[in-house]
Amino acid sequence: MGRSVADAAFLLSVMAGPDPRSPVALSEPGSIFNRKLERKFAKVRVAWSRDLGGLPIDPRVMAVLEPHRKTFKALGCAVEEAEPDFTGATEAFETLRAYIYVHRQGALIKAHRDKLKDEIIWNTEQGLRLGAEQIARAEGLRLQLFHRMRQFLEKHEFLLCPVNQLPPFPVETEWPREIAGVRMSNYLDWMKSCYYITITGHPAISVPAGFTAEGLPVGLQIVGRYRDDFGVLQLAHAFEQATRAGERRPAAVLQ
Repeated sequence: MGRSVADAAFLLSVMAGPDPRSPVALSEPGSIFNRKLERKFAKVRVAWSRDLGGLPIDPRVMAVLEPHRKTFKALGCAVEEAEPDFTGATEAFETLRAYIYVHRQGALIKAHRDKLKDEIIWNTEQGLRLGAEQIARAEGLRLQLFHRMRQFLEKHEFLLCPVNQLPPFPVETEWPREIAGVRMSNYLDWMKSCYYITITGHPAISVPAGFTAEGLPVGLQIVGRYRDDFGVLQLAHAFEQATRAGERRPAAVLQ
């Protein structure tokens, strides 16, 4: 398994490129990801967001991430606190996810309900209750989110934010019920810091940023302009080389 940004770029060089089976595939060949990742970032404007507009974030996550503002300044970046407006992200994501679950899991629910976990059943049944108006509204919200992110990144070339809202939790915990004192209403709530970005359709990468006092890994999310996947890789590579955080392994892995 690859463990560096260079490995991710190599993987994309094999996977990416035009494909007649996909209407959204890149038109450029995958070889574009074989270019050198080194780049100067002097005066590149980047936005720093602690919570993507008010999401509950475990203090241990920000304790690891906050010092890296200086890392990006040392790379030459102009770091400013800002984030786009994510209004409607939850409604759009939950609606469209439920709709997709009907498409993918609907037949399984009917034939093998007893073999499926409760969350899959819940998400599929959410989709079965949707009407055309709700789906159309979700598509409209997604379009608005795309354009707000696009316009935001015209001013800031990159957005930096937490990958996860909390550090890794015990394997016995199916999903966290609370983050920073805020109750989660369903099993999707704890991953909003990821799906807020996903629903905008912009490229993003997770890069190791360090460890909590307990030795739990924390990642930094780098979001770039639409289809600037290579630019995202370049900034991630620069951060990786500056910190070397990904070279450290948790104690559990070393045992």
